[in-house]
Amino acid sequence: MTLLPALWMLEMLIRRQTLKGRFTIAAKHHITIAEIYETELVDIEKAIAHYEQSADYYKGEESNSSANKCLLKVAAYAAQLEQYQKAIEIYEQVGANTMDNPLLKYSAKDYFFKAALCHFIVDELNAKLALEKYEEMFPAFTDSRECKLLKKLLEAHEEQNSEAYTEAVKEFDSISRLDQWLTTMLLRIKKSIQGDGEGDGDLK
Repeated sequence: MTLLPALWMLEMLIRRQTLKGRFTIAAKHHITIAEIYETELVDIEKAIAHYEQSADYYKGEESNSSANKCLLKVAAYAAQLEQYQKAIEIYEQVGANTMDNPLLKYSAKDYFFKAALCHFIVDELNAKLALEKYEEMFPAFTDSRECKLLKKLLEAHEEQNSEAYTEAVKEFDSISRLDQWLTTMLLRIKKSIQGDGEGDGDLK
């Protein structure tokens, strides 16, 4: 309960800063509140709301890089909460914003990869169409390991081949270690392969 006064104070500071037109400072306070909700109070829905508000303020101040960081947090949590359409829209938006930036375009493949995984969980055909769209939008994506993995996973899923799916993931993981988020999403897709029991919660 000791965190509640701190949250109340931060909310008061946000109101003051927005009245003065200091939206960048207000955005930073929203991030602080979001971090309290995600780590201390473990209320992800409220953390999402504050990251979204922070992103809006940053966008208004044309701090697009800071806005994108907040939006990517929202996308990751939205996907975990099975709000896939919301996650897809953010990953596609940030991917499109970064692919033309020489300093950031390398990251675009990660965002399109994550968007495609969210599509895949919902519907295999959606994932195929999305993959084609991303390759057309961002030709460099085609040669990425992420794109090649997606194609292998789609093929394994189409053939309902759980072993081929696991092997493709293992091969990718041996070079680029999977984080917890990717592991979760890949497991959700794997469970939709017939004959892959719910109890087999492993990709390795």
